[in-house]
Amino acid sequence: MEQRILGKTGRNVSIVGLGTWQLGADWGNVDPAQAQAILAASVEAGVNFFDTADVYGDGKSEQAIGKFLADNPGLDITVATKMGRRVDQKPEHYTLANFRQWVDRSRKNLGTDTLDLVQLHCPPTPVYSNAEVYDALDTLVSEGAIRNYGVSVERTDEALEAIRHKGTASVQIILNAFRLKPLDEVLPAAKAANVGIIARVPLASGLLSGKYTKETTFAENDHRNYNRNGDSFDVGETFSGVDYELGLKAVAEFEQIVPEGASTAQAAIAWIAAQDGVTTVIPGARNGEQAAANAAAASVSVSEDFDGGVRWIYDHYFREAIHPRW
Repeated sequence: MEQRILGKTGRNVSIVGLGTWQLGADWGNVDPAQAQAILAASVEAGVNFFDTADVYGDGKSEQAIGKFLADNPGLDITVATKMGRRVDQKPEHYTLANFRQWVDRSRKNLGTDTLDLVQLHCPPTPVYSNAEVYDALDTLVSEGAIRNYGVSVERTDEALEAIRHKGTASVQIILNAFRLKPLDEVLPAAKAANVGIIARVPLASGLLSGKYTKETTFAENDHRNYNRNGDSFDVGETFSGVDYELGLKAVAEFEQIVPEGASTAQAAIAWIAAQDGVTTVIPGARNGEQAAANAAAASVSVSEDFDGGVRWIYDHYFREAIHPRW
């Protein structure tokens, strides 16, 4: 699989990675053996970038990755984790003392002395412009607890602020066929500053898989059930913030322009990977077959006509509601 350098980390990562929120919680239950199968299938398909967080299943996702790496020594895998959501979301909680505590927990979960990449996990907006926060992260690098740091953001203005800080190695942001605003300023700014872009929620929480209908139901502990109105966290993390039924109408349009030989999901992933400035795309997977199919999106070609169709769908269905918000 094609690899690209992940910003200031200097590490080569596959253009399709693996998001592992689903290995912890919030997407229904995942059997531990199935989690290992998903990781194995991804690596077999050429994936060498895993994204996780300390709160996914209260550490279960990190632990699953740690077990996989321990059972498969010698693999060239870059693991990005996140921190900052184990406490109330207040700027004053983003301190060196808390960072050390959270990083130590992640190092234990992942079974490593030094974390490859630690990202602030969608913190309160003022955190992105706080110089003391970046000083604390620099301290963790100098101490050898982490190699690099980045941020995960909800909004484009947060991404632009983080990019301005010289130590920021990467920005993780929602980017998909239903969320195009990062194309305007974030991707060009990141490219100019040598900051990697990790595109998350590439399938709009599964909407862009083309497998859902009005009758589809989700488990009680699945965020696509309990967070549709943003009751637990930013609604933009669930179906990219789009209305579910409107999203289904847009998917029907999207399916009409999918390149021959590709699935709806593969086309959606390939389109993101083709955008100038994107380093890697991190779809999740519920089983090994899905992980392999997602990885195969790396070989799907994106034409100008397909790109134009994606942009028409966004303008027609979502721009008015989505573009001003995130």
